[in-house]
Amino acid sequence: MPNRVAELLPRLQAQRLSGLETAAGTLLPDYSATTLANLPASICRWLGADPLGCPALPRQWLEAPELDRFQHVILLVMDGLGLNLFKRFSNTDPWAGWIQAGDLVPLTSVVPSTTAAALTSLWTGCTPAEHGIIGFDLWLKEFGMVGNMIFHSPTAFNGDTGGLKRAGFLPETFLPVPTLGTHLARQGVKVFSFQHNSIARSGLSTMLLPDVETLGYRTLTDLWVTLASVQDSLADERSYTYVYFGDLDELSHRYGPEDERVLLEFSAFTHLLERFLNRLARQRRGDTLFLMVADHGQIYTPHIGNNELRNHPELVRHFAIQPTGEARLPYLFVRRGREQAVREYIQQVWAGQFELYPGEQVLQSGLLGREPFYARTYDRLGDWVVFPQGNSYWWFPERENVLLGRHGGLSPSEMLVPLVMLKM
Repeated sequence: MPNRVAELLPRLQAQRLSGLETAAGTLLPDYSATTLANLPASICRWLGADPLGCPALPRQWLEAPELDRFQHVILLVMDGLGLNLFKRFSNTDPWAGWIQAGDLVPLTSVVPSTTAAALTSLWTGCTPAEHGIIGFDLWLKEFGMVGNMIFHSPTAFNGDTGGLKRAGFLPETFLPVPTLGTHLARQGVKVFSFQHNSIARSGLSTMLLPDVETLGYRTLTDLWVTLASVQDSLADERSYTYVYFGDLDELSHRYGPEDERVLLEFSAFTHLLERFLNRLARQRRGDTLFLMVADHGQIYTPHIGNNELRNHPELVRHFAIQPTGEARLPYLFVRRGREQAVREYIQQVWAGQFELYPGEQVLQSGLLGREPFYARTYDRLGDWVVFPQGNSYWWFPERENVLLGRHGGLSPSEMLVPLVMLKM
């Protein structure tokens, strides 16, 4: 099948949510059909397992693969590879050849368009409103602190990893919903996860990957050789293999998503991926489905001192705690009676750059997902949600602002992700 982005993208762009009027150009998720949260149910279907979580991707998105069953599914998650960035490569080989032999369709990330929320949706089939991981930094009322959902540490603790455990946080029991690994394992599917050795057994991995055989890799050659060895060892059993690559996201944050380093890194990654897929194609006879997707994209965000809240003490004094969530989608906990003062300050200092919506309105609109909402989602969302316009953002941590690329918001650059499907 050809590249079908142009055919399908208008449907994503037309999505609207009742009760939430957003600025022109924002991309809103359709959790009933075309988000990352819909992919797990399709994976279950391809493997002949019972569905999990949100409905599977629609037939219009899947064409022939929708009708097939596979012995093996491999999902490659490219952190930060938004659709707009991937378009630079989709018309050149080897990607153009893979897409012609398979399929390329657009999906949206979840909201917020951030790794902690998106990966949790990929491993549960649930929306952020259901699983409760609604941002990078969250107010954890049950522990009396703001916690980081990647490092599982108090947000204020620089360099700490796993520190929330000292407050009683247990990653194994933190999620209120079932996980895909356990779901598939109970139905006889072997489940593998490949992640860089530095994060393979992190708190986030522990939370998302019960009943999953996790293999850490040190280099890309280590990844592809080990992955090939595991695939060779599989006999008649069904398998689901998850591969996570985070370097594009890290480089995009540091240098911006259009930087030469990002483009060269993806080209180098593609070279070794091609060797692996060529080997797999020689060994498999149509029983394997290879998927490539991203958790989110990124948007360029230049350093602007006026966007750093340390320079706005008159605003911060109205907050009960520092903003949480994302720089591109902050959650505000406002002191009683200070709401109008916050609105007026934002209008005066950043006219047209930020819109405020009540947290309850945002949740009820379905922007973060479907009901039933996890009870703690209400606590974590805050009183107000800030929607940055264009490439605006707030920087609220008490440390240097070094990022040139960000995500978490509703722009097409952040929300649109590619899904490549290739039958092997």
